[in-house]
Amino acid sequence: MATTPTPAATETDGHGHGYITEKDAYLKRLKRIEGQARGLQRMVEEDKYCIDILTQVSAMTKALQAVAMGLLEDHLSHCVVDAAVAGGPEAEAKIKEATDAIARLVRS
Repeated sequence: MATTPTPAATETDGHGHGYITEKDAYLKRLKRIEGQARGLQRMVEEDKYCIDILTQVSAMTKALQAVAMGLLEDHLSHCVVDAAVAGGPEAEAKIKEATDAIARLVRS
């Protein structure tokens, strides 16, 4: 007898993540950030001026923060809301998970 996957199982196998509708946009942004990282490496290899490198590090940091905030928003509006509607221990776990993620982002 086949069973219906739980919300947690669905998210684990990659079909239920909140960001799935924006996956292509996230990949595009991350590839751009990857290019920025290569550019930073090249700047160091070419002995560029420290302030110029720091300016690019700042731009890359802001780009990563934007991705993180988008993912967090998607997670809250999809995964956490769905779990909250379902209630029970999964809701508590999702809220704790989101709170922990926010704490990590604030510390970084």
